[in-house]
Amino acid sequence: MFMNCRRVKKWHFLQLVSMCCVMSILMVCWDHVDHHVVSHVKSYSYRYLINSYDFINKSLSVSPEEAARFGSFPYLLNNEDICKDKDVLLLLFVKSSPANFKRRQAIRSTWGNESYINDELGVTVKVVFAMGAHPAVPSNNKLPQKELQKQLHREHINHGDLVQQNFLDTFHNLTVKLLLQFRWTHENCAHAHFLMTADDDVFIHLPNLVRYLQDLRRQNVRNLWVGHVHRGAPPIRRRDSKYYMSFDMYQWSSYPDYTAGAGYVVSGDVAAKIYQAMLSLNASMHIDDVFMGICAIAAGVSPQEHVYFSGEGKTPYHPCIYEKMITSHGHEGDIRYLWKVATAPQVEGISSGLVGKLYCTAVKMTLLCKPYFTNTYSCMAAFT
Repeated sequence: MFMNCRRVKKWHFLQLVSMCCVMSILMVCWDHVDHHVVSHVKSYSYRYLINSYDFINKSLSVSPEEAARFGSFPYLLNNEDICKDKDVLLLLFVKSSPANFKRRQAIRSTWGNESYINDELGVTVKVVFAMGAHPAVPSNNKLPQKELQKQLHREHINHGDLVQQNFLDTFHNLTVKLLLQFRWTHENCAHAHFLMTADDDVFIHLPNLVRYLQDLRRQNVRNLWVGHVHRGAPPIRRRDSKYYMSFDMYQWSSYPDYTAGAGYVVSGDVAAKIYQAMLSLNASMHIDDVFMGICAIAAGVSPQEHVYFSGEGKTPYHPCIYEKMITSHGHEGDIRYLWKVATAPQVEGISSGLVGKLYCTAVKMTLLCKPYFTNTYSCMAAFT
């Protein structure tokens, strides 16, 4: 049987039109495809096949004098006695911006309430807010720079928990803020058993975190660096992204493993090693959590995944989540509410017993085992 010639031509025409449409879409979206597919293929190939970053440290090594230049800013506000004569379980640095008065106060009255931690949990946790100087032309604050600095001074007199250096507090100076934290720790609180760094829009379930750290302390754990781990992440080469990384600054196809900067914990010995590594590395890279990964290579430390440390996303709200959660990111106005519900008495023991375990496992599978929750808790959290 012979096929109708007109039908064949029509079929070829439809094929041609379809191919043109596909090619047009690829051309329009190529930058997106290249970033999310090609760059990740290159990155994962580098991470899992070559799997060596030792030469990165050699490339970024500088003299101690040059390394010191990156973090040698005078203090505008400081309190050297925060840890003095105290057995500090955790020194918790909160990366804040000068104008974020409300966020800092919300933290002090909820998860960062040191009196609550001492009285209810029986340990000493020191919460310190790290910041630079506010830009002369603020983008989201109407107060002049001098007036804002006066308010910061009054805030520091009232609470004594601000550490501020004289560098511009901008996104591209986050690595300078990281240097500030490790340098201050080395000089004023080196005896702290653990050091944590977190953003000021992060919720931290301090009772859960304290129990976790107390257990690690009893085990005398060393070489600890724990958080939400990024493995084989590619540098972003799109100039329109705030995470843009030029080839001149970082020429390799993959970043070393690192934990999300929203919140992670290191043991005291690791804090000392990272500080020493910073004394010989070029800190011009503005992505602070990636720079932390580079320092960790020099220190011989590898990040460890904890399923209840979040990445960039906000965790779903549910008592079965609260029972195990450590951090959740993206909380600007609901920290007080979350603190109330997450520490409510009915949360404790909700997954106890066979029925409770099955119930919470089912709930967490429903909430977490979805592709768009990969930056909060992984699906593995449903089974722990």
